[in-house]
Amino acid sequence: MKSKITRFLALVFFFISFYTFAQKDKVQTVSAEPKLKGYPVSPFKDTLFYVYNNVGSFSAENRATAITDKIRKLYEDSFFEKDSITVVQSDISQDIVYKGDFIVMSILDNDAKAENQTKKYIANRNLNLIKKAIIYQNENYSQLPKRLGYTALMILIIGLVLYIVARIFRAIKAYFLKRSDRYFKGIAYNDIKILTSHKQQFLVMKLFGFVKIITLIFIVYLSLPVLFSIFPSTEVYTTTLLRWILTPAKLALMGFIGFLPSLVTIFVIIIIFRYAIKVIKFFFDEIKKENIKIDGFYSDWAMPTFNIIRFLMLAFMLVIIFPYLPGSDSDIFKGVSVFVGILFSLGSSNAIANMVAGLVITYMRPFKIGDFIKIGDVSGEVIEKTALVTRIRTPKFEDITIPNATVLSSTSTNFSANTRHSTNGLLIHTTVTIGYDVPWKDIHSALIKAALKTEMIEKTPEPFVLQTSLDDFYVSYQINVYTKEPTKQPRIYSSLHQNIQDSFNEAGIEIMSPHYNAMRDGNTTTIPSNYLDKDYESPAFIISKKE
Repeated sequence: MKSKITRFLALVFFFISFYTFAQKDKVQTVSAEPKLKGYPVSPFKDTLFYVYNNVGSFSAENRATAITDKIRKLYEDSFFEKDSITVVQSDISQDIVYKGDFIVMSILDNDAKAENQTKKYIANRNLNLIKKAIIYQNENYSQLPKRLGYTALMILIIGLVLYIVARIFRAIKAYFLKRSDRYFKGIAYNDIKILTSHKQQFLVMKLFGFVKIITLIFIVYLSLPVLFSIFPSTEVYTTTLLRWILTPAKLALMGFIGFLPSLVTIFVIIIIFRYAIKVIKFFFDEIKKENIKIDGFYSDWAMPTFNIIRFLMLAFMLVIIFPYLPGSDSDIFKGVSVFVGILFSLGSSNAIANMVAGLVITYMRPFKIGDFIKIGDVSGEVIEKTALVTRIRTPKFEDITIPNATVLSSTSTNFSANTRHSTNGLLIHTTVTIGYDVPWKDIHSALIKAALKTEMIEKTPEPFVLQTSLDDFYVSYQINVYTKEPTKQPRIYSSLHQNIQDSFNEAGIEIMSPHYNAMRDGNTTTIPSNYLDKDYESPAFIISKKE
């Protein structure tokens, strides 16, 4: 009996020891587990719930902050719909989602374990807390009236700014229009009138109006991001609108900064060539003024030669500058260059032919500005010589344009060339035909007398007569006179013909061939009656009496 009691006490002691050891081990295990710290989610000062666990590198504190910000965004949405926020189950979490794509928060297994609850329970609880808090805030602290007020105020400010800017532009325009005589004087280069004062004023006002419209549009565009930022639902467009302007502006600015070294190089090249051209121009100006003389190089070649050298130097300068231009190595730039080259080569064959002809004519020196010439059937004074054409003004004041290629391929007669270098001048002539019955000495005398009465001819050397042919019925007499006024040949010829008529009538000589004399009444004469003496009988009258 005693042994049984002993065994029983030993067994009870064993169970007590085992239970004590187990409780001690359990306490040690629980105490070994770290106690989790909860971070509050309090978008509206009051705490809605806590976040205990990290998700990857995203700490519990960061998760609580992010969830708080998202709840505030929902509250700031003036068109918040409470039925649009729901719980959506995924593979590893329960997600609280607004309108199907905006995830407010996710509840994972660790979150449920931290609160000894299921994920679904915590998700529904947090959903109800979030929804109630947002509804409460909207009912008591609604942002919509305030945002509508801000919107109205911004629209008023924008309208006021637009009105002030428009008034400023209008005042500037009125200022310049009232003083148009001072500011709009036209644009001219040397003697070339590029723009008249009225055209300049018209173009400036059009440009001014365009700048005004662009400025107003720019003000409105920059105001849109401010308006869109008032409402959370449109705030996303703020960044987009600003990006549309700032991105191209940034690219342009960075491109310009990157282009600055090349720009400096281009300026240096332009300055070098500019002053080199000035030095060359000074040299050719001295040749033109005949201060510098070069054997075989005429002074009138100076400016055409300078223009050729200047063109070649400018072309060479462009070739040097080309690699420094932005986009010069792009395929588009190369394609445009090839296209322009093809167009130039195909469409400028006649122009190049005329330019080459103009260059040849310049160095041939067949005529100068102011010379009276004849090209083909056209006679007149040279008023302009260009690289492509030559312009001639006829005695009837008709301006005729002749391509240089035509001038080069035609025979040209210069009536003015010898008047500058010869002491005698230009020899002009006209011919009359008189029958054999009139003594040639009388005809010579009458022609020379008529020539000496003619205006704008030279008295020395004296006029002279050539008998150019002995035909079947008459003799051809050519009167030759000198003049130093080749551009006035039509007037000289007219005066000479008048004087010949008067001189022959005074001498009683008829200017006609025997053909007319044989067909007419022999008792009449073509000499005016005021030239006829009663006792005088003309040779033609004597002949008709004999017949």
